[in-house]
Amino acid sequence: MSDMIAEMETPVTNANPVDEALAKLQALYPEHVAADSRPGYSGLVVAPDKLVEVATTLRDELGFNYLSSVTGVDLIEENKLEAVYHIYSIDKGGSAVVLHAQTDRGNPIIPSLVPVWPGADFQEREAYDMMGIHFDGHPDLRRILMWDGFEGFPLRKDWREPFYEEEVKPFGSRWPGGDVLRAEEQNPYGKNVQYPAGWVPTGDEYEVETEMYEGVTISRDATPGLKTDKVTVNMGPQHPSTHGVFRMVITLDGETILALKPVMGYLHRNHEKIGERNTFIQNIPYTDRLDYISSMSNNHGYVMAIEKLMGLKVSERAEWIRILMVELTRLCNHFWALGFLLNDLGALQTPMLYLYIERELILDLFEATAGSRMMCNYMRFGGLAYDLPDEVRGQPTMQFLHELIHERLPRVITEFDDLITNNEIVKVRSVGVGYLSKEDAIAYSAAGPLLRASGVKYDVRKAEPYSFYSHLDFDVAVRYNGDIYDRYLVRLDEIWQSLKILRQVLPYLQETQGMSVNAEKPQYSLRSPNAGESYARVENPKGELGYYVTAKRRSGNPDRYHVRAPSFINLTPLEKMSVGYKVADVVAVLGSIDIVLGEVDR
Repeated sequence: MSDMIAEMETPVTNANPVDEALAKLQALYPEHVAADSRPGYSGLVVAPDKLVEVATTLRDELGFNYLSSVTGVDLIEENKLEAVYHIYSIDKGGSAVVLHAQTDRGNPIIPSLVPVWPGADFQEREAYDMMGIHFDGHPDLRRILMWDGFEGFPLRKDWREPFYEEEVKPFGSRWPGGDVLRAEEQNPYGKNVQYPAGWVPTGDEYEVETEMYEGVTISRDATPGLKTDKVTVNMGPQHPSTHGVFRMVITLDGETILALKPVMGYLHRNHEKIGERNTFIQNIPYTDRLDYISSMSNNHGYVMAIEKLMGLKVSERAEWIRILMVELTRLCNHFWALGFLLNDLGALQTPMLYLYIERELILDLFEATAGSRMMCNYMRFGGLAYDLPDEVRGQPTMQFLHELIHERLPRVITEFDDLITNNEIVKVRSVGVGYLSKEDAIAYSAAGPLLRASGVKYDVRKAEPYSFYSHLDFDVAVRYNGDIYDRYLVRLDEIWQSLKILRQVLPYLQETQGMSVNAEKPQYSLRSPNAGESYARVENPKGELGYYVTAKRRSGNPDRYHVRAPSFINLTPLEKMSVGYKVADVVAVLGSIDIVLGEVDR
């Protein structure tokens, strides 16, 4: 470790309250709760019939009030399905209380936690859709990524895709001979479709999404005065304001929104099944394609999960370069998020272009370092693919970074702030619109700027520090009004905090020049030394990005690979933020969440 790090005092971190909470739960429910005895696993196994009671105790009495992640797992060898919950304390910080609820695979029923945490809504629907776990008591249990009438559960271990070759890679058709072919060549068009056994088309299969529209009728309002119709319209998926192929089913009274149901899955490609077929290292470029605006940050979370699973160390220089890359990525993301939000407010493309050149300069660094501007595929287990280049755009790299971070970025951000922040139209369209209270933001599992704009001072970099963030001086950006305007301001605040971090990183990059970016010799055919589970999370620009990975002993592939996608979960409170506002407002509300459909649909 460098002298600069050694001279620093040991950072003060929040005490981890998890052990105390686990002990209390075991004391309160000795017959229904037990420590997970599987090698490499943590947390508690909870009897399904006591799950809601245990979760309520955890929230109300033990202070673990934030349900971050719900993961479905197929334990096919034990003939069980499992739901894994990662639950945090907003006030205490630290790591998660992990709960495992297991059920019979033939009749998989687990009580819904939506009454305890509404943020479980979409995540439970995903586990139902992909695993077939029935969450008893869920208010709207139907498919969410696949379409109504889809046959089977794509993340179960015995499900086979049309192009199926083998359970895991490398496939025998390609290795060790090195033969290259496209799976489509062996599966001609028209022959690559699977139909349920005994299925015969009748025409009724086109009657889909009927549950979504149940109870929605066109009727006259009985109140005196102007008569209006209540109508249901589809906004999207081919609509420029939905930021991709995303649809909102909206019930209107005139221009006022009465109800809203998000519809997603148009970009779904079974990312997690692909991840379980892949070797560990093959998944890195696939993470680029989740939130494709933030590929460096996506890489970071995934490699951390595998490093934790396998007990790998990371070199000091690699940690500093990782922070450099992910904080520059935060700038890139927020530049676009603010630009597109203003576009949604009616400012067209002009404000986005104010930050365009500096964003391109950051992408120039990414390209010079990783070889790509968007799909960077840069981080590796224990380090990085490459060190920083000697120069960027014909300028020595450290000089380029110093000029960018100390001069160019502060100048253009100040200019943007002066032009936009107090603009009368921006404030009229955003102040008091799309309100989300502090209590609802926590209950709905909101993360990132969406959470912090509602007055919740919670940032993974501070709550559970990773990498070298505990050695850096920065503040958690927080605002308290919970509206579109405060989400704009929080992102602007975070831009300044990222610059503060980057200024502190530059001297460490200078001092560690010449050090290796890999703690050990890079390995490309990793095998998990032990069985177990791992969950790693990072504070991505859009919120908490988490990876849950399990592996069997000596396996070269993940047994379960799950992504806690902030763009997906942050859509859970969209209806609550939109009801009572106008059609034009919902465009801005959605823009203020800042989603990328590659991450929503996976």
